[in-house]
Amino acid sequence: MSNITTFPAAPLDVVTLGEAMAMFVATQTGDLVDVETFTKRIAGAELNVSIGLARLGLKVGWVSRVGNDAFGRFTLQQLKKEGVDHRQVTTDCRYPTGFQLKSKAENGTDPIVDYFRKGSAASHLSIEDFNPDYFSSARHLHLSGVAAAISTSSLELSRYAAQQMRAMGKTISFDPNLRPTLWSSQQEMTHQLNQLAFMADLVLPGLKEGQILTGKTSPEEIADFYLGQGVKAVVIKTGADGAWFKSADGNKATIPAVKVEKVIDTVGAGDGFAVGVISALLEGKTLSQAVVRGNKIGSLAIQAIGDSEGLPTRAALGEE
Repeated sequence: MSNITTFPAAPLDVVTLGEAMAMFVATQTGDLVDVETFTKRIAGAELNVSIGLARLGLKVGWVSRVGNDAFGRFTLQQLKKEGVDHRQVTTDCRYPTGFQLKSKAENGTDPIVDYFRKGSAASHLSIEDFNPDYFSSARHLHLSGVAAAISTSSLELSRYAAQQMRAMGKTISFDPNLRPTLWSSQQEMTHQLNQLAFMADLVLPGLKEGQILTGKTSPEEIADFYLGQGVKAVVIKTGADGAWFKSADGNKATIPAVKVEKVIDTVGAGDGFAVGVISALLEGKTLSQAVVRGNKIGSLAIQAIGDSEGLPTRAALGEE
């Protein structure tokens, strides 16, 4: 393995960790077995958030492992292009970079995705990848349930990073991003992800995700479940209805969705939402203002093919 570990680095706004995969998006609709041509892009929940935050001008560090292969080099190339700090990305010569095939969706339907990630370099992330100088240079940690799901060692890294950053007084956000097929059981998924959520200041579940993780039904019941464990704010994505939030001080509201005439690709909407909320809060905006931005960026994300292609620059965001 090779890695640059000369720190401290320039201060970061946000640090996150997870897996990047090369993504091949079908150029025609229909069953993937019938598709002959694909467009190469990059994918990964935490990576999408990193790219989105970087496009808004935040300094973002992304921690991962990639293989010593074309997909790994492509990942590093894209990170450099997007201005994401990748000095804590290890090139692991023992394992490959994962990839996925993604169908071309139409009429706003969810695309079909075939994953080829088992045994990937990123699945071997571990506590060894926690560089205290690097993480401590950031003021905020963002975690996702995807990194927690890809392997036991990656889960341990997510948990350790949360513990250490919390001890340092840093803020933490957590998006459950459920991937049930990667867990041994729903019970295990629920337990492990809730343990991560309880260490966060901000939890960002979708409504169905919140229902699965808490056993509660309404947005307020879901929020109260986490607020009762010390979480400071819960923002629940409610799809076409927008989002609902509640904070520890009792502040709560529904923020309506941004209407979209044509949905092109639903993947990445939640990551875009996280970009909006996290960036706004780090800028000192209110929770209500942050959720408004989250809805706006989420709406932009679903109007472009690809997981991160619709995430805006600061200029494109068009905020006054």
